[in-house]
Amino acid sequence: MINSPRFKKYLPYLSLGTEIAVVFSVPILIGYWIDRKYEVYPWGILAGIFLGVILMINIFVKVIRDTSKN
Repeated sequence: MINSPRFKKYLPYLSLGTEIAVVFSVPILIGYWIDRKYEVYPWGILAGIFLGVILMINIFVKVIRDTSKN
């Protein structure tokens, strides 16, 4: 099954959901930690959200670029 050409075609997209979830949630959690440690609420979380959105856009651009090559 793994050696099948149909499976290899979709292999890069199988982990896309997990990658998006991690890329969006980790900066927010780090921002929350910064808020709690340095008492700068809500700037850490807002910076984490902003960074997460930028990283997600980067992932989407990469996926679109890869699919347009094919």
